[in-house]
Amino acid sequence: MKFTISWLKEHLDYDAPLEALSDRLTSIGLEVEGITDRAKELAAFRVAHVVEAVQHPDADRLRVCKVDTGSEVVQVVCGAPNARTGMKGVFAPSGSYVPGTDLWLKPSKIRGVESNGMLVSEREMGISDEHDGIIEMPEDTEIGASFAALAGLDDPVIEIAITPNHQDALGVYGIARDLAASGFGTLKPLDTSPIAGKFKSPIGVKLNFEKVSPLPCSKFVGRYVRGVKNGPSPKWLQDKLRAIGLRPISALVDITNFVTYDLARPLHVFDADKVSGDIQARLATAGEKLLALDGEEYDLESDACVIADDKAALGLGGIMGGETSGCSETTRNVFIEAALFDPISIATTGRKLGIESDARYRFERGVDPAFVEPAMEVATRLVLELCGGEPSDVVVAGEGPKWQKSVSLRKSRVKELGGVNVPVADMITILDRLGFAPKETGDVIETEVPSWRMDVDGEADLVEEILRIHGYDNIDPVPLPTETVVAKPAVNARQRRVRIAKRALAARGMMEAVTWSFLPRAHADLFGGVPDEIVLVNPISADLDAMRPSLLPNLIAAAGRNHARGFSDLSLFEVGSEYHSDQPDGQIMVAGGIRTGQTSSRHWAGNGRKFDAYDVKADALAMLEAVGGPAESVQVVTGAPDWYHPGRSGVMQLGPKNRLAAFGEIHPRVLEAMKVKGPIVGFEIYLDNVPLPKSRDTARPPLTISDYQAVERDFAFEVDVDIPAEAIIRAVRGSDKKMITDVSIFDVYQGDRIAAGKKSVALSIRLQPMDRTLTEDEIEAVATKVIGSVEKATGGSLRH
Repeated sequence: MKFTISWLKEHLDYDAPLEALSDRLTSIGLEVEGITDRAKELAAFRVAHVVEAVQHPDADRLRVCKVDTGSEVVQVVCGAPNARTGMKGVFAPSGSYVPGTDLWLKPSKIRGVESNGMLVSEREMGISDEHDGIIEMPEDTEIGASFAALAGLDDPVIEIAITPNHQDALGVYGIARDLAASGFGTLKPLDTSPIAGKFKSPIGVKLNFEKVSPLPCSKFVGRYVRGVKNGPSPKWLQDKLRAIGLRPISALVDITNFVTYDLARPLHVFDADKVSGDIQARLATAGEKLLALDGEEYDLESDACVIADDKAALGLGGIMGGETSGCSETTRNVFIEAALFDPISIATTGRKLGIESDARYRFERGVDPAFVEPAMEVATRLVLELCGGEPSDVVVAGEGPKWQKSVSLRKSRVKELGGVNVPVADMITILDRLGFAPKETGDVIETEVPSWRMDVDGEADLVEEILRIHGYDNIDPVPLPTETVVAKPAVNARQRRVRIAKRALAARGMMEAVTWSFLPRAHADLFGGVPDEIVLVNPISADLDAMRPSLLPNLIAAAGRNHARGFSDLSLFEVGSEYHSDQPDGQIMVAGGIRTGQTSSRHWAGNGRKFDAYDVKADALAMLEAVGGPAESVQVVTGAPDWYHPGRSGVMQLGPKNRLAAFGEIHPRVLEAMKVKGPIVGFEIYLDNVPLPKSRDTARPPLTISDYQAVERDFAFEVDVDIPAEAIIRAVRGSDKKMITDVSIFDVYQGDRIAAGKKSVALSIRLQPMDRTLTEDEIEAVATKVIGSVEKATGGSLRH
């Protein structure tokens, strides 16, 4: 919401600096978002006298002007047709910023002639679209005078943020009323006295709704004015509208815009000669069309409220008027509309049609239901003053909603809810200034909610009103009592895992993706399918008709879109829900990811390799370890879901039933069906299946670092080719869990130097003592344990 200082002062009598006004507005809940001081922006623009204007020697449409700026005479090359000797215009010197062209001026040569500065037009000044010539000032204007002051542009513009509970502040008068209630100035009376009608209105109004509740339009007030003369609005009105970013159109239209911003009361004016019969508010008929004032034709649905005559719709009620009944320069008779529309109906229609308008913005937040007739009197007075004419009697249809309501406030609630001891006398004074007509009854203050504050429903709202006017700065800072017990964490261990999982995967160089929880059913069928009960009846899009049974298909589709745009090396992950039924246990939390392309970008020293199943296996193991899972105890077996390649995938599990994760290369059949280029590897970690830590102590264990030298030993075991390497590693680790801190495979050999059906697996084992340096005998003892454990677990033997 924007307004100027002079505009505010038309409703509020105060004498305070701009800074004090800004502070007070923010303190009462009308936060100042910005202050624009046009006088500072246009300080360089001064009135100048064109001493001489002669033809440019090398250009027919240019003139070379000698310009007296009041402090010096400069030469300016000007292309305006009205530039001439003796005139007074507006001069911008070199080094100044021209807002209409977004340029900084500097000395230059134009067709070989030096030019310093510029004689500007209104469009170049950024004050209108006028660009037929440079600005001409009256002959008696003082040379060197500030143009901003002469043009009334030295009026700061304030912009405030509007919260949903302050629809009354969508008008300058409402802002002035709130400031006055806070003790900042005195509110001036608003002239809403009735204007006597000279004749009966030839156009009647009615509400034409059957079996509709609530009524889309509950009250319609109209007035016919004949013999008006429509033309440009006066300068004071145009200046107000331009200051807040509106474009003046004509006097009749400008009046409606002015009242909208001045009093938060949208109006509309019809060209009465274009109206057939009476005007009615009704619901649109299915398929009915309306050519609106924005030049767009809209197809209306049957729940849209329209204002219509006996033939067709003339406008969208509370949103926008129609072009066929709009006012023009030839308009001689008008019909003024002031109506009251249902906020939900307005919001629904506006959202469906995608129309944003000042009227919609106010009606869907709620306008003052008691200000319909007074607004008609204000609008009529403005039309008569600016356009002349003769008014009819006022015609009214409907009574409007029953807006009157009472709210009780227990005196103790201000302290209980707000933490401030406000004297009861101050409470009553504040509520009285705000228009709540308070009456003290024992321990309760009874109030009548004013019509412009329909958002107030309970005593908590009244407490808020008292506190904001009393001043939030008056709330004393109070430290928490030392005996206060810290509340339990709001996030449990399972919820915390989601954050940990995201951080762990991001730390591994993967980028988080957030995809729809829906996907095409054809894609869902590739990943196990979904039952009919989780196929959407009313999907947001025809190709998003099923809940996802896996995170992978949407990630794979995202990879396909990136491939199409030239991004072939991708590592994406998502942590979210998968859906397998409409029962509570049919939704599970999963961390999934995919990798595709090269592990590193091209380089002269050698290219990276393609991502494979071992990369995503490492991702899954790292994730399990990060979320506190038993990464060292999991078994890696075959049997991954059929959307993985059967020979390049695996499953991580605890025992035969608890499946923790699946990983591997996505089956080429799946990628072909999704029309995505492969290969792509992926993983899915079922977070709900990962056991929670038995200990409730979630603190990190102390860091333990040994001061003694570690020892590394290598072993090579000859085992059957079908023995998984993991079984050998598990056996080695289990031989001495305290001493052995790391086991890694560095070689696997099969060939003519080893028996058929056998393989050699070479491992490096790290021994880390914590309290002493190991002796050779101690090292040999551990080696004996390692050999024995591997032989027992795998049937293999140490290779010599």
